[in-house]
Amino acid sequence: MLEETKSRNWEILLRNMQSFIGLIILCVALSILSPRFLTAPNILNVLRQTSLNAVIAIGMTFVILTGGIDLSVGSVLAFSSIVAAGMAHSGVSATASILVGLIIGTVLGFINGLAVTKGDVPPFIATLAMMTMARGATLVYSNGQPKTGLGDGFYFLGNARIMSIPFPVIVLFIVFIIAYYLLGETATGRYVYATGSNENAAKLTGIKTDRIKMLVYSISGFTAALSGMIVTSMLNSAPPTAGTGAELDAIAAVVLGGTSLSGGQGGVIGTIIGALIIGVLNNGLNLLNVSSYYQQLIKGAVILMAVLIDRRRR
Repeated sequence: MLEETKSRNWEILLRNMQSFIGLIILCVALSILSPRFLTAPNILNVLRQTSLNAVIAIGMTFVILTGGIDLSVGSVLAFSSIVAAGMAHSGVSATASILVGLIIGTVLGFINGLAVTKGDVPPFIATLAMMTMARGATLVYSNGQPKTGLGDGFYFLGNARIMSIPFPVIVLFIVFIIAYYLLGETATGRYVYATGSNENAAKLTGIKTDRIKMLVYSISGFTAALSGMIVTSMLNSAPPTAGTGAELDAIAAVVLGGTSLSGGQGGVIGTIIGALIIGVLNNGLNLLNVSSYYQQLIKGAVILMAVLIDRRRR
């Protein structure tokens, strides 16, 4: 077990170095092409915007490490935030509203886990169904209209700064530390890797893989809802279209960070680097006034390249 852990840690370090080198090359190229890129306000803006995707991507990392996928995170984000915003609009305290939103996200993630484990539904289908249902529930609850007028209590989470650092970045750091400790220093983390590496072998060693899967989908739902609370705070509004495409950016961050789509290999450090690559790329293309149509092409090509590299590595 010790040798296996050392081997996995070395593999993760190698993947992280490759992703980090890619990030550095991207930053150098953009700093040459746009003098505004390396300014302090722009760097803080990149970190603030990246934190939204990175929080979701950390939860997605847990799911992908078990060999699964979660396509519902964008819709879970939208539904949890629209309910929280509706409560705040009705006069409920921001703290209670945010707590309810986080619980809703976690419960929806747990339902995904139940469908995958007890219902034996493939993760792609189970989370695709949840994506559709949660988005539909969002539209029904909101009647297709954004929830606004949330009060000052919601402001802090997405807009406050502590020592000039945007609070969403601090939230991301806390989520990262917890996730890193959980994956790297606990038995649960080892069980997550074991489930993704070889589920049948993990079962034979006594690991309750169904519980692990329900846990990781619950974590994914929680992080999606947490990102939804931050987005709602930033906008002081909860539009029913919030989170559209968030699942694609989260999966892209995980893959770019070196986590294998087959499961069992990767980690949250790489995911943070992958999220930064996407955030820096988006910011740089905007600074260069590249059309949003071409941005989609470029991002798609980068993701495809990362997947091909992963396939060759395996």
